[in-house]
Amino acid sequence: MKRRSFIGKTMAGGILAGNIGMGGTQSAFAQKSRRDALINENGKYDILLKGGHVIDPANNINELMDVAVADGTIALIEKNIPEGDSKKSLDVSGLYITPGLVDIHVHIFYNLFVRPARSVIPDDNSFSSGVTTFVDAGTPGADNFEQFLELLDRNHSRTRTRVFAFINISSTGMNENEQNPIMFNVQKAVSTARKYPDIVVGFKTAHYWTSQPYDDLHTPWASIDKLLEAGKTADLPVMIDFFPRPPQGNYPERSYRELILEKMRPGDIHTHCYARHFPVIKEDGKINQDILKAQDSGRIFDVGHGAGSFVFRNAVPAIKQGYLPNSISTDLHGANTNGPVVNMLNVMSKFLCLGIPIEDVIRRSTVNPAKVIKHPELGTLNIGSPADIAIIDQLDGDFGYPDTSAGKIKGTKKLICFMTLHGGNIVYDPSGYSKPHWEDIPRDSEYWVNPSGQYF
Repeated sequence: MKRRSFIGKTMAGGILAGNIGMGGTQSAFAQKSRRDALINENGKYDILLKGGHVIDPANNINELMDVAVADGTIALIEKNIPEGDSKKSLDVSGLYITPGLVDIHVHIFYNLFVRPARSVIPDDNSFSSGVTTFVDAGTPGADNFEQFLELLDRNHSRTRTRVFAFINISSTGMNENEQNPIMFNVQKAVSTARKYPDIVVGFKTAHYWTSQPYDDLHTPWASIDKLLEAGKTADLPVMIDFFPRPPQGNYPERSYRELILEKMRPGDIHTHCYARHFPVIKEDGKINQDILKAQDSGRIFDVGHGAGSFVFRNAVPAIKQGYLPNSISTDLHGANTNGPVVNMLNVMSKFLCLGIPIEDVIRRSTVNPAKVIKHPELGTLNIGSPADIAIIDQLDGDFGYPDTSAGKIKGTKKLICFMTLHGGNIVYDPSGYSKPHWEDIPRDSEYWVNPSGQYF
């Protein structure tokens, strides 16, 4: 949807936008009597999700539909699919069914401890918020990328979350060497990307030389220029964590305008796009037109909320004036899982409460980021695509949401995860809804066997 037409359709409605058939002051799951899962051993589908509100922006679906899953893929999306056609039928009426969420800015190299932003364990922080795909944003570099992969142990499925990565332009990854241009090794980064094309989706730089004096080694654009060289050589996008600086001596200004209009290419990603240190809103309260020009020309603006990179004083007026993020991401790490990020759905809830309709919040959390990392097979419920599905409940009530600089908003909406499917398997079901009541389990099942053999 075009930016201007979006604003015309939504801002008049304020935070009421996005309230699609979800009334009351508690969860849809809690409000209604819901029958137990129906089991049928002879069904042609493995799982049938009945009566949910399907939101699949990639296919322009936003209505009540049933979704059938077979052999780990999406098999059918239609109204009124017979329950007898599936081995397990789940009543998800009153809930949203969306593609599995795609978070393109997280830190999951969890034995590389960097204070205060230690990484998190993927499966412990993905499925519980409907996320099925994580993209590590530059925690590993070329020198320790294979250690990163060994930790995830993809071949033996130690990590079930689908994982991609941006390689840090510093060869040792996210540590003090992000400040050392000698370590910005284009050849190593490109070679690693070519060796692991199924995992590497681009390159990343962050935290470079934000306050120290420039010198012959630490020049203003050293990390950006090396990063872009790697991106151009490998024909991959780059993700940029940036800090503008004024001119110093013989060294020129490191300006935000030059970054987004001249340095970045279409498809490159500027993360932390509503951070406090960017000139998002000018002194007269108007949006920085450079941003809209850069976004219209194909540069990607990503949220990357984090512990220090999202303020409402930028986000609220920017959204009202038409500057929406291309993608919503968390910058999840150990310093923000207890707030202000918490998880992907919590960040998405903030944008829902800022007046962005639920369909567009889902769009910026599924199909958009999947395209950014050049994996269009994800973030969609296309027939035959991986059955990565988030089933989301919307709470209506009185909620508060903090930013990263001691500000907050109040809102009436909150998204929580009811269930997550990954590759057709139910990987998150905290209510046990997909399971039978214990008394209904057949007596010949192993459930009733005491493996110790002791009854006295």
